[in-house]
Amino acid sequence: MVMGEPSREEYKIQSFDAETQQLLKTALKDPGAVDLEKVANVIVDHSLQDGVFSKEAGRMCYAIIQAESKQAGQSLFRRGLLNRLQLEYQAREQLRARSLQGWVCYVTFICNIFDYLRVGEAPAATWVADSLCPEDQEACSRLSALLWPFPQVNNMPMMALVNPVYDCLFRLAQPDSLSKEEEVDCLVLQLHRVGEQLEKMNGQRMDELFVLIRDGFLLPTGLSSLAQLLLLEIIEFRAAGWKTTPAAQNYYYSEVAD
Repeated sequence: MVMGEPSREEYKIQSFDAETQQLLKTALKDPGAVDLEKVANVIVDHSLQDGVFSKEAGRMCYAIIQAESKQAGQSLFRRGLLNRLQLEYQAREQLRARSLQGWVCYVTFICNIFDYLRVGEAPAATWVADSLCPEDQEACSRLSALLWPFPQVNNMPMMALVNPVYDCLFRLAQPDSLSKEEEVDCLVLQLHRVGEQLEKMNGQRMDELFVLIRDGFLLPTGLSSLAQLLLLEIIEFRAAGWKTTPAAQNYYYSEVAD
């Protein structure tokens, strides 16, 4: 999916206070004039609280990254963003236990970032390696190289985020999550958004994920009728090559409307 840089006026930042709105506007126009780590934290914090913003925050992050790269050839914002995503990823179970809405917003946000960000530099992959082997730097370097095999392909989804995104979706496909419509809805929406890209990156994990989804659909203990409908729809969506047939669209639209 090729995405142009949207205009600054398109971003839904009205829910921020005046000072934060100015900070974000400056980051989009003149990133060198602001603390980009602070900007990354502001965006992540708000994404975990605002479901609407979490769905489009990736566009803003992508624009800031592009602006910083053009202005100074640096990636301070990108690294700050990935570092913060790593911290939230490591504490994802605590986040889910504390706030289901916050957890759903986090999954939405990280999938959004995965969808928008482009491969630009190998060091971004190290956040996954560091979380797996923080004391063995040589092993970390080897792992980072494995996580980042395509540094020159500009439209390749960020390799460093593939497994964290998968891990989040696997969590959403667990039985206790499938019993909650908010998590089922999030699972299905994110698979619609990034499922095809993820499968290209790691088809085996997608197969394993859909085993869980099919088991959840066939053994619907605690599933609502809407959750069953959503799971069936995403199973058929993938089977059709990540496309919705006209017949399926009419059927599921009418069922949800009813």
